[in-house]
Amino acid sequence: MLKHKNIIVLCLMVLLLLFFLKVAWWTYGLVFLFFLGMTSWGSFDIRLGYFLKAYNNNPHEKSRKIALTFDDGPHEMTEKVLDLLQQYNAKATFFCIGTQIEKHPEIVSRILAEGHILGNHTYSHSKSFGFFSTTKVKDEIRRNDALLAEVAGKKIKLFRPPFGVTNPNIANAIAATGHQVVGWNIRSLDTVIDSEDKIFERTQKRIQPGGIVLLHDTSLKTVAVLERLLLFLQSEHYEMVSVDALLNLKAYED
Repeated sequence: MLKHKNIIVLCLMVLLLLFFLKVAWWTYGLVFLFFLGMTSWGSFDIRLGYFLKAYNNNPHEKSRKIALTFDDGPHEMTEKVLDLLQQYNAKATFFCIGTQIEKHPEIVSRILAEGHILGNHTYSHSKSFGFFSTTKVKDEIRRNDALLAEVAGKKIKLFRPPFGVTNPNIANAIAATGHQVVGWNIRSLDTVIDSEDKIFERTQKRIQPGGIVLLHDTSLKTVAVLERLLLFLQSEHYEMVSVDALLNLKAYED
C-alpha cells in the first residue's frame, strides 16, 4: 500500500540492492527523488492516506447518499448557506476555525440547532500548519476543541487538517487527540476557480453515491454554486447527509 513507512522500507531495500550491484552514484539520487516525490504527493493529497487514516468517502454506499462539507467558517456567508440547506432539507458538516468561532459563536449555535454536524479545522488555520511541531498541532486542535465544546457542549471527534495537508507530526498529534480525520473525494476548488459555472460543472460531474464534497462557506460565489448543486442533487434524488451518518462514525464523544 502507498504508506509512508512502506515507501521508506522500499527505498532502503532498493538502496541496499544498488550498493551490492555497485551502480553509478546518480542512481542513488533517483531513489532519493522518488522518495521525495512520493512524500510530497502524500503530504498534499489527503486521499492517499499516506501518513494517517482519513475517511474520504464511503465506497460501500450504494444508495444515493452524499455528504456536503464546508470549511473555514463560521463566516457571514454561513447564514446564507444554512438558509439554503434548510430550504432543501439537507444536512451538512461544518469544519470550523477557532478564530472564526470567536467572531461568530451565534452561527455555530445555529449550525448545531439546525441538525448539522461540527468538525475541528484547527484554531488558526495557519498557512504554516504543515511545518508545525507535534506539540503545536495538538495545541491548535485542543484549543479549537475547547471553543467548540463551549457552544456544542460536546467533545468534537471529527477533524480536517487545513489544506488537507498531512505529515508525521500531524499523524502523531491525531494519535494523541483521538480524532477521526475526514477528507474528501469531490473537491470543488471554489476558493481557486473564479467562474461559478466551472465550479458547478467540476463538482456536478464528480457526484456519486457515498461521496464527500469539499466546499467553503466563505463567499457569495460558493452560495450561488451551492444553490445550483442542491437543486441538481434533489433532481437526482440524492439525500444530503452529514459525514458521520455517511461514514457511520461518531461525531461527538460520549
